Amino acid sequence: GNISQWSNEARKLIKYKVKKNNKIIFIGSSMGSWIAMNLFKKFKKQIVGFIGIASAPEFLERLMWKNFSKNIKKTIIREKIYYLKYGNYTYPLTKQLILDGRKNKVFNSNINLNIPVVLFHGLKDDVVPLSISKKILKIFKKSKKKLIKIKNGDHSLSRKSDLKKICKQLNYIISKL
Repeated sequence: GNISQWSNEARKLIKYKVKKNNKIIFIGSSMGSWIAMNLFKKFKKQIVGFIGIASAPEFLERLMWKNFSKNIKKTIIREKIYYLKYGNYTYPLTKQLILDGRKNKVFNSNINLNIPVVLFHGLKDDVVPLSISKKILKIFKKSKKKLIKIKNGDHSLSRKSDLKKICKQLNYIISKL
């Protein structure tokens, strides 16, 4: 798969499940935030809020390709796949995934919706730097923006205390509808 495919699948699912006059709050974690941001143009009349959790738009280029060694880059280009070991997982990174990621840039656009935007970022996130969340906020020109930094939070932000904070912000957005 790739970002275009996953964005298209998410778009189809939303169109299938959500009526045209229904309101939508996008919530995306890591790559899910990138996919959500890709869908803002398609659903701009329905979106009433956005919550990003350790958001990682354009991570393939900015956080991976840019930092890969020449050998890893050559392997991806030549073999069309590289198996990246990270933590307890092995991720297959394909050439087509990297190239497709370059077609899905969001940082060079503006999202001009007057909606609440809340981004959560763990200060112990060793996957996505805080600067990415700050850069995302700049895209939302007319939105009421908030960046919530979680002191001991990691990339997953899945501890009970993290989830409580996320739910509190979601409930706040819902209460303003």
